[in-house]
Parts: sequence; C-alpha cells; structure tokens
Amino acid sequence: MQLIKHAHACVSLVKDGGRIAIDPGTFTPDAKEVVAAADAVLITHDHFDHFDEELIARALDARPGLQVYGPASVVERWAARRRQVTAVTASDCFEVAGFDIMVSGELHAPIHRDIPRVANVGYLVDARLYHPGDAYDVPPAPVDTLLLPTSGPWTQLGQAADYVREVAPSRLVQIHEIMLSRTGQESMARFLSPAALTDVPLTILPEGDTITV
Repeated sequence: MQLIKHAHACVSLVKDGGRIAIDPGTFTPDAKEVVAAADAVLITHDHFDHFDEELIARALDARPGLQVYGPASVVERWAARRRQVTAVTASDCFEVAGFDIMVSGELHAPIHRDIPRVANVGYLVDARLYHPGDAYDVPPAPVDTLLLPTSGPWTQLGQAADYVREVAPSRLVQIHEIMLSRTGQESMARFLSPAALTDVPLTILPEGDTITV
C-alpha cells in the first residue's frame, strides 16, 4: 500500500483502488481534500488536531457512502447515522475499502493530572502499519511500519525510544510533528536512530510525499 503523509497526525493509505484517511484534524491544511478523496476516515480520538468535527459532519451529509470509525466519544454525536459511523474499541477488527483493520489501545497518554484522559485507539492496518494516535500503546501483533508521534504536550523522548524498542518495527515514520521546527525534528531523528537509542532510524517524511509500506 501507499502512504501519503499530510500535516501533523494525518496520513492517507491507498491500495488497489481503496483509500482511507487517518486523523484529518484542524492542523492539517488539506484535510478537506483528504476526506473528500477517502472511502473511509479513521479517527483515533476527539482532540481537534486529530478530529475536525465540522469537516466530518459536512462530509457525512454530502457523501452517504462515506464511512467513519472512531471511539464512541467521536462518533456518538452522529447516532442517527448508524450506516455511516461505527464506534470501535480495543480488539475490534473490521474491513473497509479493502483494508483489514485491527483496533488497539484505550486511553490518551497522560498530559497532566488536571487534564482528564480521553478515549484513544490505535489502528493496525493490514497487519503492517500502526497509527497509535496519542499514546504509546503496543499493538497486538508485529508491526512493519510504526508511525511515531514526535511532538506534543504528552510526548517524552525517553518513553518514545522505549516504545520503539518494544514495538521493534522495521520502519519508523514521523507523525505529530507540527510543534517541532525542522531543527527539532532532526534532533529527534538523531536520538531515535541506531547511532543513539533505537535500532531503526526515524524517517522524516515531508508533507505530500508518498512511500510504499
């Protein structure tokens, strides 16, 4: 399958004519076009940088065939659209647009004791690629490509390195990078590399670029 990197946490996956988008949020300038091109949208949690409620609502109105998956906290607002939206939890499996999806994880990583933790799920796609949302949950099966968040109020370099070690992917691709300058991203890549803390280098994929995974 082809992975298209969009800004921040958003990626599109394309295979055999099917296309899904994961986490088109308000930090993704082309989110409208990303959603319009997708057969299905997968949302990890309800934070605005991953989930643009108004955008998804308009897309559901305009496209009766669009499928949206996410935690109940995301999709329950569209309870009348049971044919279009599906609530998912850890261990759920489903097929959409030719992709096999397994759901993992339960909660957003801690930010601060005064900030409640929201539901957060990760998506393992075709038993190859894992998008964790905002958490360091280890998926339930081996992963070839791990999408790794590198910036945000909840991320920590040490935990990220340990997470990569535990998941042990063959490829590591940066997401959730918008709070880092280019210098900051390159600094993270130096730490997350065989020369430092992990066995696999961090790939910094520019917005709009495509790779095969």
